Amino acid sequence: MRESLRDIVSIREDVRSALAAGLPVIALESTIIAHGMPYPRNVETALQAEATARAAGVLAATVGILDGRVRVGLTRDEIETLARADDVIKVSRRDFAFAVAEGRTGATTVCGTMLAAGLAGIPVFATGGIGGVHRGAEQSLDISADLLELARTPVIVVSAGAKAILDLPKTLEYLETQGVPVVGYRTGSFPAFYSCESDLPLDLRADSPEQIAALYRTHRALGLSQGILVANPVPREHEVPREAMEGHIRRALQDLESQGISGKAVTPFLLARIVELSGGRALETNVQLLLSNVRLAGEVAWALSREGGVGRTA
Repeated sequence: MRESLRDIVSIREDVRSALAAGLPVIALESTIIAHGMPYPRNVETALQAEATARAAGVLAATVGILDGRVRVGLTRDEIETLARADDVIKVSRRDFAFAVAEGRTGATTVCGTMLAAGLAGIPVFATGGIGGVHRGAEQSLDISADLLELARTPVIVVSAGAKAILDLPKTLEYLETQGVPVVGYRTGSFPAFYSCESDLPLDLRADSPEQIAALYRTHRALGLSQGILVANPVPREHEVPREAMEGHIRRALQDLESQGISGKAVTPFLLARIVELSGGRALETNVQLLLSNVRLAGEVAWALSREGGVGRTA
């Protein structure tokens, strides 16, 4: 029987030391490695994201589960193992205890990575796009656990909005109901993942990493438990125009329905199909928006560390 959190969560030594010294650290997810991209592009992208953080003077801790142990700060060899392993569980909050208890290998989703980052005391997490309310959720009730995690885990999540395959208006409504601040970074509209803008206005805006850090510190000082979603538009030179992307999404949704795919397989199928329909352009955009989010997350982590930060070490 495991007696403490230290028996379950393993924080890489350089990550632990940086957190103890108040140095900037950001968390990265691992579903992009195991479920989001084909090999070897998945490994290349994961390592590129970590290198982007290092270039900004920030330590990146990629999160995953190997042999039933939560790893906060995967090594290069562990990233390679996760990329090549068979039967890798897609780990959200509900799957954490099972993956650990059964000694399984798992890749953490946005929700799972937020949970691990919170346990480790890492206040900033960079991802591509969060999950949300799926199109047709009024019938399927398909709503991502990412939204509930944002409602209860006080981590700053830097993303290019929610994945464009989702119902973006309903996703924003759900976040509002849960009291999650959605902050546009240098934008007044919610990004549409592959595209810079949607027609959905945002009430909150920040024009500097320091503003985001100040908001987070005030949020925590007030005892608020929600995370903060920072919506960082994809760099304009890498965006896919909304009209073109909506056409790809409609076709992918038709294919999804015709093949009867459901559950956890929905998002990976749709994203892979959109890459095919876009001639690979969507994959390149996905990589570039992730790297852009890593850079911004690093700047926010620096702003927090200069003011003493917020965190604890498991």
